[in-house]
Amino acid sequence: MFFILSALTLTTTTCSTLQSSCYDDEGDVLSSHHHLNSSIEDEIIRLANIPDTIAWLKKTRREIHQYPELAYEEIKTSKLIRHELDNMGVSYKWPVAHTGVVATIGSGSPPFVALRADMDALPIQEMAEWDYKSKVDGKMHACGHDAHVSMLLGAAKILQELRHTMQGTAVLIFQPAEETGEGAKRMIEEGVLENVEAIFSLHTAYSWPTGTVASKPGEFLAGCGAFQAKISGKGGHAAIPQDSIDPILATAATVISLQNIVSRETDPLDSKVVSVCKIRGGSAHNIIPESVITGQAAVHRCTAELDFLEEYHPTIPPTFNDERVYEHVRHVSSHIVGEENVRTAPSGMGSEDFAFYLDHVPGSLLFVGTGNEKAESYYPAHSPYYSIDEDVLPIGAAIHASFAHSYIQNLIVRNRSYVY
Repeated sequence: MFFILSALTLTTTTCSTLQSSCYDDEGDVLSSHHHLNSSIEDEIIRLANIPDTIAWLKKTRREIHQYPELAYEEIKTSKLIRHELDNMGVSYKWPVAHTGVVATIGSGSPPFVALRADMDALPIQEMAEWDYKSKVDGKMHACGHDAHVSMLLGAAKILQELRHTMQGTAVLIFQPAEETGEGAKRMIEEGVLENVEAIFSLHTAYSWPTGTVASKPGEFLAGCGAFQAKISGKGGHAAIPQDSIDPILATAATVISLQNIVSRETDPLDSKVVSVCKIRGGSAHNIIPESVITGQAAVHRCTAELDFLEEYHPTIPPTFNDERVYEHVRHVSSHIVGEENVRTAPSGMGSEDFAFYLDHVPGSLLFVGTGNEKAESYYPAHSPYYSIDEDVLPIGAAIHASFAHSYIQNLIVRNRSYVY
């Protein structure tokens, strides 16, 4: 029997401070919004909302949704991305981290600002009925990564249109294997953050209405770790349990006892979650198995083997949004969705391997709302009924593009202020 424990812990470590804000002659930080080029921003919004572009964004997202691929299996998705980039005339590197794609748009010279989207799906059977549901049994885009790819491709289309106005370079990272926590680390190891001064990503969020965005500076999402435990007993007939040592009973007791870690072994003022997500054991209804995979073994005369799965599920650090990058994202988003639709999100116990990038460069993660009763996009991520409101696609594309374009300009202003 296989037993997976995922433990999510939100820490209170302070985030690093971005040293790439704009400064006035006296060295005081200027508002990012002060330096945004309104005409460029308005053009980005216009380009994102061209009817043909919106139709293309939806078509792209639906094609990816119909053919979901798990971590490091994103062959078809990667091919679609490269095909669209080729059509735009955008240069890219491939393969990066096996199936990843890294595109560049702009002058090809510093400053470099990165945008990131994850590509992989989940091993879930889609239960929602609609014209573009998954055509692959047991696999589904149940976390919005199909939309993330579509929105970043939309940003690529916009930035390519505006490339002659860019005095730096946008780096577009299409990343595999977010769901296993492996993809970001491997992309970093292969050099995708070389010379990058800031990074931005977004994630669809059913809990926020379509047309709103939400984030917060500092600690935002939790860290995540996992382990697998194998509990071994002595097999035998289910009707003669006295002649066996039952690992099923030990496993059941362990699942309950694990909750004592949170309630009795840690500070109640610290946020944490322990979830048992998978148990596997036994082969027939009348046979006590030899082993199950899980913790409180000795109490039940069983033995246990423990594996923290670092090779396949690396421990993900907490997501810390850099305060100045966050403020820039907030200003950009307010121009696109309106100040009244920019919300402050609470810290959450989910985790994102985007946090690995934030360990290397300042950046920020943003939730873009997709909640809409009419679109039936009110199921949580990782649900077999998960869906999104596709009206979010041009919003996400515009935020991506506007962030990259304006942040590059801010870095140029800052660098000039250092010269003077």
